[in-house]
Amino acid sequence: MNTPYPAPFFTPDPEAAAAGRIADFGRWAARHRGVAAGADHGDYTALHRWSVTDLEGFWSAVWEYFEIDADTPYERVLAEDRMPGARWFPGATLNYAHHALRPLTDDGVAIVALDETGSGYEVTGDRLRAQVASVAATLRELGVAAGDRVVGYLPNTPHAIVAFLAAASLGAVWSVCGQDYAPQAAADRFAQLEPAVLIAADGYLFNGTAHDRREAALELARALPSLKATVLVDHVGLPWPSRAYPSLVIPWEDAATRAEELVCTAVPFDHPLWVVFSSGTTGLPKGIVHGHGGALLEHLKTLALHSDLGPGDRLLWYTTTHWMMWNLVASTLLTGATTCTYDGSPAPLTRPDVLWELAARHRVTVFGTSPQYLLGMAKFGIDPSVHDLSSIRVIGCTGSALPASAYPWVRDHVGEHIQLASVSGGTDVVSGFAGSSPTTPVWAGELSAPHLGVALAAYDEEGRPVVDRVGELVVTRPMPSMPLCFWNDPDGSRYHDAYFSAYPGVWRHGDWITVTGHGSVIVHGRSDSTLNRNGVRLGSADIHDVVERLPEITEALVIGAEEPDGGYWMPLFVVTAADVVLDDTLREKIKEAIRTGASPRHVPDEILETPGIPHTRTGKKLEVPVKRLLQGAPVEQVVNPAAVDAPELLDHYARLGADRRGGRSAEAGPLAGAAGSAPGTPAREVR
Repeated sequence: MNTPYPAPFFTPDPEAAAAGRIADFGRWAARHRGVAAGADHGDYTALHRWSVTDLEGFWSAVWEYFEIDADTPYERVLAEDRMPGARWFPGATLNYAHHALRPLTDDGVAIVALDETGSGYEVTGDRLRAQVASVAATLRELGVAAGDRVVGYLPNTPHAIVAFLAAASLGAVWSVCGQDYAPQAAADRFAQLEPAVLIAADGYLFNGTAHDRREAALELARALPSLKATVLVDHVGLPWPSRAYPSLVIPWEDAATRAEELVCTAVPFDHPLWVVFSSGTTGLPKGIVHGHGGALLEHLKTLALHSDLGPGDRLLWYTTTHWMMWNLVASTLLTGATTCTYDGSPAPLTRPDVLWELAARHRVTVFGTSPQYLLGMAKFGIDPSVHDLSSIRVIGCTGSALPASAYPWVRDHVGEHIQLASVSGGTDVVSGFAGSSPTTPVWAGELSAPHLGVALAAYDEEGRPVVDRVGELVVTRPMPSMPLCFWNDPDGSRYHDAYFSAYPGVWRHGDWITVTGHGSVIVHGRSDSTLNRNGVRLGSADIHDVVERLPEITEALVIGAEEPDGGYWMPLFVVTAADVVLDDTLREKIKEAIRTGASPRHVPDEILETPGIPHTRTGKKLEVPVKRLLQGAPVEQVVNPAAVDAPELLDHYARLGADRRGGRSAEAGPLAGAAGSAPGTPAREVR
């Protein structure tokens, strides 16, 4: 019999799979819910089918299995089964912070604070609880109550987790962004919330430098007229100047060292917990609001069941505070596991393998990163196996599609015992749509399966589910962590238009995916940047994967741009490695790689050198904004430069588009020959 599907790249050890928390949950569901899937820990497909066909049964099982401690019980699991507008667990009152602190033992390690120098310190359960109680009391004395907003301008350190939990314990709404954001970019987010308190650090570490953000914090405070107080955190040891702040100033040491008893305010299940912001590449960033209960259940499911985190485990996931992965880093506490914060570059020039070094030293069990990081490690010849990584059992990877080429490298240079778990999700649901679990096999270049509770499908142009064909990523039934609303969207129109305008009552996320016949998911990239050559569609990620494997290329960006005369221009922009010249020989090598490794119909019209690829501040390539710049849209209408990691690159692409429309060849345009500015160091290319 001819089998059309490849064999798995990785198959879990049966004994280890049976010992995992998701297998235990399946057995619990078999005993308490009569779910046949629970009898066999390996039958993930049946367990998933139950989780999306019986939403009330599944989510009530998650509630009971994790012993959610509600002050008042829920009346029903799902009162309104519709999108948007699903109502989960009405009547229930609880508090996220209570559940985050509940599993901690007094002398157990709750947080390990790390940085790029390799140093660190531990925060025990009793110390974390005491600091949260103290900061909560300080906020309460400032008049902060349920529904008020507290914001952080902070790096990824324990201070951010303490401040978040303190705000959440009061029922206040939290939001945070990293200090690499300029004050105006941070104000574009925070001013929408009219916060009562700002908590800001003196600076952060990156690539061997302590970046001074004291003046930036002052400028941000001045841009937030609603502030009652600013709490100043001493992180990198810079003395705060005696400047006149527009609000009361409180040192962190005064706010966090009081002897107080922690009291968590019970709030409704859908009471706002935090506001996470979109990248803000066009206009003001959208404030996406999630609730206490939805985040609690979704993160317990994701971290405890899919990542198998529990007491004794340690998670180290590289992130900044403005990426939704920081929310998951903080939520690790819900599972009883230890979370690691990290301040600094993921690959500083002087020690580019520092994250692996720290993972070995601190016996990390779940290591999280991005595709760019793993590909950069491979390209620059960094071998993590020089460190003892035997404690790592899972490498989580998200931020973009993880190409198949990364899987053998992880096996050969990190460990063959490790499950490489590619995950796709979004800030929108502050979680994943698809990924892996301890019981699922892994196919290289594929996500093992939709997550439990996620009714995921690929829709064709007619809104019909398809298998083994590229389609739109949709979710056909509600999830508890779908947004409560967008901030300042009183009639819900912006929220509706963002996800539900294409297919009424169905969430359209904006990614092209393939759901395979063996149940896995392949992510091809954003559907609004799909390459459509003569009616044949291909995801940009499929081109990037092939080109970025070449040792001569450090990064690539392919664009499919419709032209006014009905034509279609498909250029490929490449950043070359140090001392590499993009000549006709290399161009032909790139074309042949695309022809044989991706699609002969999607060989680019031109291959152009560029000094860099612009990204959002969470590392995603700006495909659609670059496309619109090439088509002639002005920068100010296309993208907010404050949301871009290298805004100076935008003018390059705008000029190139203008030159093309003026009749000059793109290959002779202002970007030609600029590759010499692309450094060949991991610190630039590994993100």
